Amino acid sequence: MEKTGILRKMVSEQESPVKYILPVGENRVEMNALLSKEIRIDFLGQINCIKCGRPTNKSFAQGFCFPCFTTAPETEECVLRPELCQAHLGIARDMAYAADHCLIEQVVYLSITSDLKVGVTRSTQVPTRWIDQGATAAIELARTPNRYTAGLIEVALKAYLKDKTNWQAMLKNQVNFEGDLIKEKERIVKLLPREFSQYASENNLITRIEYPVSQFPDKVKSLNLDKDPIIEGILTGIKGQYLILDNSKVLNVRKFGGYQVKFSY
Repeated sequence: MEKTGILRKMVSEQESPVKYILPVGENRVEMNALLSKEIRIDFLGQINCIKCGRPTNKSFAQGFCFPCFTTAPETEECVLRPELCQAHLGIARDMAYAADHCLIEQVVYLSITSDLKVGVTRSTQVPTRWIDQGATAAIELARTPNRYTAGLIEVALKAYLKDKTNWQAMLKNQVNFEGDLIKEKERIVKLLPREFSQYASENNLITRIEYPVSQFPDKVKSLNLDKDPIIEGILTGIKGQYLILDNSKVLNVRKFGGYQVKFSY
């Protein structure tokens, strides 16, 4: 069967294991059903901006043309660095967008990916954000009224925790943390600067996440549609936004948002 259209990031649903759906244009491909089966992705040579739709020779920030990359609220600086958010001061590329994304409740969390890490996401993005990063477990650390405050907490905790995922270790299922997540949260809360202690979350629910993976790679070979316009192999797993194929090949689907492809299975 073949589906043709613009590639977008996978949609996930929290089940056990996570249920993944791959958007290809107007088509929706249920990926869990393809585990242990042959798949093929042909890049058709055209990239369209996922914001405005215009053709672009190069994709920026996982799917944007350059004009949208420099003007769209989805690519504003605070997306990657919440502490730089100025929406609470009335400054943003799009205040209507900021009202829905920056000026709503934010969650500062601890998650287990390759290591224990700290991160920030909108409360409405729990647990999607944790799934997208390939976390196997996560717990709320704090809840704040806006993105800026959450970013300040994250920066303060970088002295004690990592804030990045070693994506290769994550895909190999190599985890450098064996502690108790609740006890670790209790330890970290005590390290919060006094002005942020009021935001500490009393929710100690641990969200555990299982992924549809039959075999993790021993080594990781990252695939690139610009260099490898035809990608094919047996699907051995899905974790985060990565398709894991046989022979240790992996494809970061989100990275190639806007690419026109033919998906065969």
